[in-house]
Amino acid sequence: MMSPQQNNNFYNRKENTIMTNFSAPTPTKHSFSTRQIAVIGMMTAVTCILAPFSLPIGPVPISLTNLAIYFSLYVLGAKYGCVSYLIYLLIGFVGVPVFSGFTSGPGKLLGPTGGYLIGFLPMALIAGILIDKFISKRIICLLGMMIGTIVAYAFGTIWLANQAGMDWKAALMAGVIPFIPGDFAKMILAMIAGPQIRKQLVRAELIQ
Repeated sequence: MMSPQQNNNFYNRKENTIMTNFSAPTPTKHSFSTRQIAVIGMMTAVTCILAPFSLPIGPVPISLTNLAIYFSLYVLGAKYGCVSYLIYLLIGFVGVPVFSGFTSGPGKLLGPTGGYLIGFLPMALIAGILIDKFISKRIICLLGMMIGTIVAYAFGTIWLANQAGMDWKAALMAGVIPFIPGDFAKMILAMIAGPQIRKQLVRAELIQ
């Protein structure tokens, strides 16, 4: 038989055990913080603002979509940059006019030029990985953007050729060759301005 003091100690230990078992779970390193969600939302909004502005020069328009992605990679990194771009694609897919020329919907994403939109996803992954690892080395970051963009070109060209019934030469002339100088200029701009934008956001404690 336990004394009153022993009874109190027993029930205190039991209560502490119960409180420990039912305490709130500790956030894991893979969860999104409020700050990360806010910055992802900010860069998604930037993409939604820039991407619709385009210059129609043929079946594939000149747009600012890839420039917005390049900047997102410097701000968010590969993982969250891809998340931001996926959210952008979803917004456009459900009908908000955020694709080039203020278009939207499944018809745009799955149409002849949709391959470039989808191809920007592996581009973001490839370029983002190199930017994450070598953000202080401009030439390597530029190389990452170039390799990623070539992958996007290839994916989009194959898609365009199949969807529009073009041969490979015609698809390249419509969707790649005219865009090389402008896309290279966007990469240079991102390579120069991206680290500075990131530095300012780190200083403002918006990102780490």
